[in-house]
This record gives sequence, C-alpha cells and structure tokens, in this order.
Amino acid sequence: MLQINSLQEMQEITYPTGSRIGFVPTMGYLHEGHLSLVDASRKECKITVVSIFINPAQFGPNEDLASYPRDLERDLNLLHERGVDYVFFPSSGQMYPDGYHSWVEVEELSNILCGASRPGHFRGVCTVVLKLINLVRPHRMYMGEKDYQQLTILRTMAVDLNLPLRIVGCPIVREPDGLAKSSRNVYLDQSQRQIARSLSEALQMAQSQARSGILDSAELIRQATEHLQSRGARVDYVSIVDSRTLMPHAQIDEYSRMLLAAYVGKTRLIDNLQLL
Repeated sequence: MLQINSLQEMQEITYPTGSRIGFVPTMGYLHEGHLSLVDASRKECKITVVSIFINPAQFGPNEDLASYPRDLERDLNLLHERGVDYVFFPSSGQMYPDGYHSWVEVEELSNILCGASRPGHFRGVCTVVLKLINLVRPHRMYMGEKDYQQLTILRTMAVDLNLPLRIVGCPIVREPDGLAKSSRNVYLDQSQRQIARSLSEALQMAQSQARSGILDSAELIRQATEHLQSRGARVDYVSIVDSRTLMPHAQIDEYSRMLLAAYVGKTRLIDNLQLL
C-alpha cells in the first residue's frame, strides 16, 4: 500500500493507468461502513484509492472541525489489512492554498434537509469531492447511503458536469441494535448511545407502517417525530422524499424514503430508510 500526500504525485500515479480505478473519499476515523466501501471497490476495480481528508470547507463556524476524531495510524493499518493500493492524505494547505477562490454548488438540493441546518456544507462537500476526482481520476466512486442527501447531490453534480465516472451507492452498515455506523458515534456516552437507537427505531416503525398500508406521509412523519422526542432526541428534521430527487412525497410509493436528523446531546446524527 502506497501512502501519498502530494497532489502532483497522486495525479501522476493514476493518469497513465488503463486499469479500472475505484475511489473511496473519507474524512478518516474509519469504521466498518467505510471499509465496506473499500471491499466493494476491490471487488469491482483493479486499483482502489482511499482518501483521508478532513475538509474544513464543509464545517460551519460552530461545528466540530477541531474536535473531529482523528487517528491516521489506525486508519492506515485498517486500509493495509483491507488490501488498499493507495491512500491519499493531502493537507488543507495543498487543497486550499492561499488565494483559493473557486467553489462548486448544486443549487436547490443543497439548501434543504441537512443543508437548511448547515449552510454552505454541501458547497464544501461538492468542491472537495470534485477536486479529489480530478486528482484521482477514478472510474467508480463508492459512497455510503447513510449520507443520502450527499450521495444524491454528488450524483447530480456528476451528471451536470459530465464527469466520466459512476458513483456507486452502498448500503448502510449498522450496529447490532440498528444504529448506523458513524465516526461521530464516538461522541456518545452510554446513556446517549441508548437514545441514539431511536433514529433507526423511528425509521423501522415508519417502514412497518407503510408496508401495512398507512401511506400518508404526514402521519408517518408525526409518529417518527414523536418517537424521537419521547426517547430524548432533539429533532432537526423528519422528511419523506422521492429517493431520486429529494423532493417531498405527500403519499408513500415505491420511491419514498424517510430521511431524518436529530441531536443526541450535542451530537448531530442522521439516518434514512426506503419505506417500501
């Protein structure tokens, strides 16, 4: 496994190859969700590249950039064990040098759901991911469905900007009790960890209700919100959307997906589930 922190070296390595390149962009502090993306890439691609970059451009002024969990040595060991070919970990100064002025934004989709609570977040995500794509030049990029809005926005960006790659969405990896794997789970103490289960519980309840014939989105949103609040979570949003467009769905159909975000203590968690 080759470790790279130079932008120029990353470009030089992948530019001449004719082999299929799979790419997994991460912010590090890896868990089984990230590693499942690595496994998917290695299964389908000759070369797998993983980036580790905590992107300052996607954090708001009151968010957890300074305290975001980091353990590069642990991450490198995990990726070596998983058979990754290249790990790319550039510095912030390389990615955003003095005089940097260029940004990428997918309008409308970036201002709803998580975007409403985190202004500018998806502008930072789109910008850094496009830069990483230009550096790695992958044929396929693997991303988890846990950040479903992010996945949809980046797919839209790829189509709109004619990027020559396929973005592969991979299933959410969960703890045995249903909690979605997340680097931020490390912030939760024991009592908060129990409250955090309410996110997946609310989603499972909504899915069960939809499959039993309750197809009114407002009713399912009401029930999910009440469940989260009763368990002690502070709701940011609960929404049912068209999984293809992220636009609200008043009536459940085959494309309906529930997305939610809630605070457990100071930790903001997200989750989602297809309802039918």
